[in-house]
Parts: sequence; C-alpha cells; structure tokens
Amino acid sequence: MFGLFKKKSEIEKLQESYKKLMEEAFKLQAINRTNSDNKYLEADNILKKLSL
Repeated sequence: MFGLFKKKSEIEKLQESYKKLMEEAFKLQAINRTNSDNKYLEADNILKKLSL
C-alpha cells in the first residue's frame, strides 16, 4: 500500500517492457516465427539499454 503512489523508474519500466516482449515472443513462436523473431529483437534492444 505504501508503494501505491511511487512512480516507476526508467529501469523498472524497461524491465517490465522486456519481460512483456519476451512473453509475447514465446507465445508467437508456434504461430508466426517471423513476428516472434522481431519481438526477440526488440527485447534484445531493451536489454542493451538496461546494460548501459
């Protein structure tokens, strides 16, 4: 409850979007491999931003 009004830092936002993209890419693997690869590429770009 105390974290209710706490704003997310830029790192937390990037981590959340990375996790979301990885989950989407995993789900797309069986359906459309090209779209899955694109999601993995986006997630990789976010990971590179996190490591800086």
